[in-house]
Amino acid sequence: MSQRARISLSGTDPEKVDGVCNQIKTISEKTGVDMSGPIPLPTKRLKVPVRKSPDGEGSETWDRWEMRVHKRLIDLDADERALRQLMRIQVPDGVNIEIVLRS
Repeated sequence: MSQRARISLSGTDPEKVDGVCNQIKTISEKTGVDMSGPIPLPTKRLKVPVRKSPDGEGSETWDRWEMRVHKRLIDLDADERALRQLMRIQVPDGVNIEIVLRS
């Protein structure tokens, strides 16, 4: 029974997250391992409403700040050569990557 690596990517910039997904896809094509994904997971929207006025005087005006967290999920056969190349990927700032081996 072969092991599989589950790779979960998350970040605030979808272009950077998709760029890392494309790097993983090229590694799987070069090494010849099976890959499923990237599966886009629902985007988490973090909202923070903040009062504009610092002292509470005046009309109630609000700033509404929002941060979106984009997530992707990739399953990859856990070949030793593919995992070594996967560890060498240049991950840009703002992108989190998590690799879990599953049987």
